[in-house]
Amino acid sequence: MSRYTLGIDTSNYATSLAVFDTAGEVVCAKKRFLPVKAGQLGLRQSDALFHHTAALPEMLQQLAQEFDLTKIEAVGVSQKPRPAEGSYMPCFLAGVSAATAFAKARDIPLVLTTHQQGHAAAALFAAKGEQLFREKVLLFHISGGTTDLLLCDQVRQITPLGTSTDLYAGQAVDRVGVKLGFAFPAGAEVSRLAAQCTEEIKPKSSVKGMQCSLSGLENQCNALLTAGKSPEYVCKYCLLCVADTVVKMTKAAQKEYPGLPVVCAGGVMSSDIIHSWVNKRLPGVYFVPGQYSSDNAIGVSILAAREAGLWLK
Repeated sequence: MSRYTLGIDTSNYATSLAVFDTAGEVVCAKKRFLPVKAGQLGLRQSDALFHHTAALPEMLQQLAQEFDLTKIEAVGVSQKPRPAEGSYMPCFLAGVSAATAFAKARDIPLVLTTHQQGHAAAALFAAKGEQLFREKVLLFHISGGTTDLLLCDQVRQITPLGTSTDLYAGQAVDRVGVKLGFAFPAGAEVSRLAAQCTEEIKPKSSVKGMQCSLSGLENQCNALLTAGKSPEYVCKYCLLCVADTVVKMTKAAQKEYPGLPVVCAGGVMSSDIIHSWVNKRLPGVYFVPGQYSSDNAIGVSILAAREAGLWLK
């Protein structure tokens, strides 16, 4: 029998809603990127919180036109970036406020989770349905605020294995894109331009074990532009450096955790350039469609179903 849950995620990039059917289907998903002025690299937290608060009532109304929200039996919401002590961003308060009000008004369970666990759940579900929720996996969460390699156990326990010691991959990609005149977030435009480059490129990545450094990538891309390389070339170079970083970190993790599935999540991992490079060198790595990889509330709605006892009992 179908039972339904609502997920809400208010990250520093987008306002997201989703409805999950415990029969194993995402019924509907809504996402609205936060407005960022041209040339800027994101929003102040106070501005992000304002835009989420303004967007949520309208987006819930749009969702209600597609699905009968009186059928919702539990609400999930991301309350902070990561499942770690001290992890906090004010933008998530907008989602918590809306989810709490919805749950109280309907007298249904409220499930608090994190943005990172939402990414993980969406990626695992898109990769192999419920199967990966029952085992340990190596998970890459690569976005504007993370370059994390994680040991993920049923999405309940997440252990950090490796990360960037400085710049995050998404930051590097966005900075290249904004420098080229694209709006923030610029990942989709960087990927589009990179796909137009037919030159063979050998990326240079800085990885030690399961730790990486990406601050040099921004400098390399700026130097390439100054040297007269085309925007297409520079975008491809940037994405291939990220891809090569993923390959090296994965190989290091597989030595320590052999045989575990590897799943990639996060907006940066939506790039076809990255998919191709990684899969040629590590054919077993799971990449998932952009809807499940970039910021979304799908994973949050799935976790709401599980933690409320409606799915994977």
